[in-house]
Amino acid sequence: MPAQSDDLDVLVHRCSLADEAAFRLLYQRESARLYGIALRITRQPSLAADLVHDTFLQLWQNAIRFDPHRGSARVWLATLLRYRAIDALRRAGREEQLIELPDIADDGADAMARLVESDQARELLACLTALEPIQQRVVRMAFFDGLSHGELAVHLAAPLGTVKSWVRRGLVALRRCLDEGAAI
Repeated sequence: MPAQSDDLDVLVHRCSLADEAAFRLLYQRESARLYGIALRITRQPSLAADLVHDTFLQLWQNAIRFDPHRGSARVWLATLLRYRAIDALRRAGREEQLIELPDIADDGADAMARLVESDQARELLACLTALEPIQQRVVRMAFFDGLSHGELAVHLAAPLGTVKSWVRRGLVALRRCLDEGAAI
């Protein structure tokens, strides 16, 4: 892995010298990985593809700014992409009107019922039920229903910062409880 990382560092340096062959090689090696990251963040294939394209355009224009002493090229590219993806989601969030998310019933066994099948799961459930009600609700919605912080804020009609605090405090309390091995 370090050899490949060093190789990517060299390719980015060569891009700073306008080496098109290095740029093509870098794109071949990293575009699929970056697409996967973008898709995980945005959950939108076309937006993810656009973000990868924009990230490589930014790389080509700003490769001179890459400093291998501050981190690897692989991490630098992922960071460029991540910031672009977050900005795109923020822009999209401002453009969308707030909507009420429907409660969708799951016909299968509920996630909590599946979770209770092991001793560790029982301990987690005990700690989860010991949380304050709002923390319990946001943690369940985030991790069992897969809602993002933004989706939670819309669904709960609460400010995004407040929702993030609830989730963070809930996770800290869960960690503390699990580390202690007893209910909060």
